[in-house]
Amino acid sequence: MVALARDLLGATLASGFGGERVSGIIVETEAYLGVHDPASHAWNGRRHKLNLGIYAEAGRWYVYRSYGIHWCLNLTTGPAGEGAAVLVRAVRPVDGIDIMRLRRGVGVADHNLANGPGKLTQAFGITGEHDGMIANEDALLSIEPKTEPRGTIVATPRIGITRAADWPARFLLRHTPDCS
Repeated sequence: MVALARDLLGATLASGFGGERVSGIIVETEAYLGVHDPASHAWNGRRHKLNLGIYAEAGRWYVYRSYGIHWCLNLTTGPAGEGAAVLVRAVRPVDGIDIMRLRRGVGVADHNLANGPGKLTQAFGITGEHDGMIANEDALLSIEPKTEPRGTIVATPRIGITRAADWPARFLLRHTPDCS
């Protein structure tokens, strides 16, 4: 989980939802370590209809609604049943910036289009109907290889949570204005 959270930095997240390609370089991630992580939706093996996606085998998208307001995108990382995933927190927009502006609202600065988990899913057209999709299966939501050096990775405590927030499981690229 932690290795994947670090490795995703610098890769490209691409979406083809709505027939429009949007993409961005992943600049911030956060690891959730499964049933033994108090901040994970899988903490203590807890299961309900809204978190079943986190228990999928590695390589599936786990999409959930945070605080009943915005969608969050995670990539599952472990064997089925482990409940581990990496939250994709922010990207630096590359392709489809005009589409992202339409989805996020006119007047949103480019560096604010996808610099947080809810902003990212809105800009990319990601909703709960995408929960459980296999990453890279049909290019509707995929991770593409790194095309540029990713720079220095910084590990920090997680943010926006109350349990295990102090764990250094948030990763970002240093000097990246697109991180939340």
